[in-house]
Order: sequence, then structure tokens, then C-alpha cells
Amino acid sequence: MSEERAPRGGRSGGAGAGGGPAATRAAGAVRVAAAAVTAVAVVTAEALAGEGPLLVGAVPYALGLAALVLAAGRWPRAALLASVQTVIAFRSAGMSDVGWIWPASAAYFLVAAGDGAVRDEAGKRLGPLSRRVPRGLPFAVAVGVLQVVFAANWERYVAGLDGREAVAALGAEALWLALALAAATAWRNGRNWRREEAAGRERAARERAAEARRRAEAERLRIARELHDVVAHTLTVVGVQLRVAVEALDDEPAEARAALRTAQEVRATAVADLRALIGVLRDPGEEPGAMELAPGRGLEGVGDLVEGVRAAGLQAAVETEGDPAGVPAPVALAVYRIVQESLTNAVRHSGGTRVDVRLRYGSDAVRVEIADDGTGTGTGTGAGAGGEDGARARAGGGHGVAGMRERVSVLGGEFASGPGEHGGHTVRAVIPVPS
Repeated sequence: MSEERAPRGGRSGGAGAGGGPAATRAAGAVRVAAAAVTAVAVVTAEALAGEGPLLVGAVPYALGLAALVLAAGRWPRAALLASVQTVIAFRSAGMSDVGWIWPASAAYFLVAAGDGAVRDEAGKRLGPLSRRVPRGLPFAVAVGVLQVVFAANWERYVAGLDGREAVAALGAEALWLALALAAATAWRNGRNWRREEAAGRERAARERAAEARRRAEAERLRIARELHDVVAHTLTVVGVQLRVAVEALDDEPAEARAALRTAQEVRATAVADLRALIGVLRDPGEEPGAMELAPGRGLEGVGDLVEGVRAAGLQAAVETEGDPAGVPAPVALAVYRIVQESLTNAVRHSGGTRVDVRLRYGSDAVRVEIADDGTGTGTGTGAGAGGEDGARARAGGGHGVAGMRERVSVLGGEFASGPGEHGGHTVRAVIPVPS
């Protein structure tokens, strides 16, 4: 909700300050009705109970007070002061004798119903209802007290009434003033509550929309990671096996058939992964973690990944330590995808002959390390911009490293990718295991 502008020229804000065009129109209608009621009430009271002149006294008096009520929409405090001065002037001149307070009731109401807002040290308007202060109410009370005191002195020393008669004449009007100010306060609080309720609904709608966008963005990135890992690994392994099959087709048909069989198995696995992913996309009610439950996409599938690398011509070994039984499915899937992407990069980019996978399962975290003996020249350490990560990104393979880092970051872990201590390239990840 946009901030209301600070009142200018000492304005306290009328009964309809702020709230948009609809609220402005409603406040204008209220002021017109209040002006009409003021004019009719003053003329009627003068005609029924007053002794002053009607056409040259009561009618101009009533029309002047009604005009001041209309002006209160723009200058509420000035209109109240002018209304009080008008009442005093007409009473003092003997042109009216039907009330000191109530003829200006509408002006009192409009000032007391206006609200303001406190400001912080920087001068910024504070919005919550609990911090709003009714700046018009103290002003109206002060003016009302002064008018009552003036009227009491006038009745006592000018009109010649004794103290009892003066109290009787002004007591009812003082009570009327208190009732008008109480009604204005209740009306103002109800209006502000409605404003804050509408603002709360608007904020809640914005927060829901932002949360929906955040969820959509997170799901989009997750799907992008899955697609990259599945497609990149599949194309790499299938490409290697097809090359082996082409080279061995004439001299070693059995080896060619084995390579083609491996390519078919990898393709079938990729198709199953893609179908599961498409199922998540097509079914809005599907749980976001459905892909994580796909069989063979956990720790038990790491051995198959290593076998695929061996079939591609690299020496590969897996070293495990600890018990993987307590590793939850999201962490297991992340470990699987990290190993898969690292092995794919080793086949495509390292130019080495060996890759080692080390998995350590602890009670608090899973530690993953994949090291190859290739000739990569990067110096990156997983920061994301330069080194091996940057070189692979420039070669078109940067999404895989970024995807691994995102997977680990989402699970609250640490990730590094860069040159190994003895050459080659090493990927390390530490993923915490929830207790």
C-alpha cells in the first residue's frame, strides 16, 4: 500500500483522508450531508426556539456554518476555528441564541475523525494502526474546552446568569460535544481498521505471489539440473559406447555387441528418468521430491555409474566407508547426481585414464570425493567464475558444475571443484545428514 502524503499547512486530515478515489467520493458525500444537516438544524432551531431575526440572522448563520463544513474537507482545523468564531460572533451580536457548541458539531466531528501518523527518525511515515495517533482529536478537545469556558463566562458575566443557571445552560452542550468527539473517534478507528485490514490482505496476496514465484523458480532450477544430469550423462556414455561399437564392429563383433547393449541400457535408464520428470511436470499435485524416489537414483546406483565409466575405457574404483542406511533420499540423490556429473566430466574433459570415487557416510554428514588423473589446467576451487569451472563453462559444460553446487547448497552443504593435489581434477562435497 502506498504511503499517504504528509498533510500540508498544518492540516490534520479530514474524515476521508486517503483511501483512494472511492474513499474521497464517500468523504465528500459525508461532508455534503453534514453541511445540509447543519443548515437545516440551525434554521429550524432558530425558528422554533430562537428570538433573533430569521432572514438576516438565522439563514446567513446556517449557510455560513454549512459552507465551513464543506471547507473542512480541505482545511479542517481552520474550518473548525472559523465555525467557533462564527458561533461566538452571532451569539455576541444577539442574532442567535440557540446554542454555543452544537451548531459547530459537524466541524468538531470532521476534525476529530481525521488521523495522522507519527514519523521515525528519518521522517518516514509509519503505517501500522498501532502507531497512528489521532492528531485532530486533541485539537478538537482543546478548542471545545476553550469554547465552553468562553460561553460560561459570557453567560455568567454578560447575560447575567448565576452559576447554577450557567452550568445548566452549558452542561448539556458539553455532553453533546463529548458524544460527538467519541463518535468521531469510533468512526476513525473503524475506518483505520478497515484500511489496515485491506492493506494486510494486499500484503498477504503479494507474499503469496512472491512465494509462488520462488517455488516456481526453485522447481525450474531443480528440473534444469535433472535434465542436464540425465541428458549429459546419457549422451556421453552412449556416444562412447557407439564409438567403441564402430571401432570393434569388424574385428571384434562380441565387443561391439556388448557396447551396443550397454548403450541400450543407459538409454533405457535415461528414458525412465525423463518419464518420471515429465510426470512431475504434468501433474501439479505431484510432490516436488518425486524424482528423488526413482529407483536406482540413490547410493545403490553409484556402482552402476562406475561400471559405465569402466565400459567407456577409464579405470574406475569406488571406496566407501560407513553405513549408508541412515542417509535420507534427498541426500542420496544429490550424492548420486554429483558422482554422475563428475564421472561424465571425467570421460568428456579430463583426458585421463583413471577416476576414483570416495564416499564416507558419517552420522552428521556424507563426504564425497571424485578425483581423476587428467590433464585439466584449471585452478578453480569451486568459486564459480574461473579455473576449471570457468574453462568447462566456456567449453559448454559449466551448467553441470553449477548444478552440483546448487544441489549441495540447497541441502546446506559445502562444495569445491578444482585441481587435485597431485594433478588432475577433484570434486569434493560435504552434505549434512539431518538427525
